[in-house]
Amino acid sequence: AIADSVPLTAQDTVVEIGPGLGTLTSLLVKKAGKVVAVEYDTALAGKLPGQFPGKNLQVVNADFLHFDLSYLATGYRVVANVPYYITQKIVEHLLEASNKAESFTLLVQEEVAEKLAARPGRLTAVAVKLQHLYDVQLGPRVPKEYFTPVPRVDSQVIICKKIHVDENVHIAIALLERVVDAGFSAPRKKVRTSLAGGLGCRKEEAEALCVEAGIDANTRPADLSVVQWENLAKVYDSR
Repeated sequence: AIADSVPLTAQDTVVEIGPGLGTLTSLLVKKAGKVVAVEYDTALAGKLPGQFPGKNLQVVNADFLHFDLSYLATGYRVVANVPYYITQKIVEHLLEASNKAESFTLLVQEEVAEKLAARPGRLTAVAVKLQHLYDVQLGPRVPKEYFTPVPRVDSQVIICKKIHVDENVHIAIALLERVVDAGFSAPRKKVRTSLAGGLGCRKEEAEALCVEAGIDANTRPADLSVVQWENLAKVYDSR
């Protein structure tokens, strides 16, 4: 189901994070032109090439969080069953790459999938950064009983497709991160207060930012839309 959710062709380069025993890899090599499998475990990385002799597979024994995505073909896709404990770090690494993936399809913890795909009212900092660049949709839900050994949580596929707009429309991710991280520094407080604390300015200055961006300064950070966060970043950048 994960492999089928990605529109792969012989022209596509796919990056798989943590291929492990190669279960998903076996499907990806049949559909994509090239599969780059990044495996941290040296023993597993050594076995993978022998499982798919003559196939279009490149195995890289490395930590994905330090893997340089810039050398990959433009428009590459990421498909993976990721280690749950570093899901957010993996997403952040993908967002910070200068050569960003055309799409990434990840099997993650169900609760995490829901947070990444959240809408205003339940937004988090990482969800805002992700949805600034990608259209985020929930894919198949995978019950915990499908895993061996059985974990405590259910899982879900999340499908992220790059939003194609004029580059000038996108705010630099570093700038957006600065404002969003500041805004969510005290997520239960009003955005005026959290922005002031995160940006190191007076509440009056933070409120002025909100007013200029057309935002109610009494709103909670999670209740703002992605567009409103983008507007805040633009106003902050212009000052």
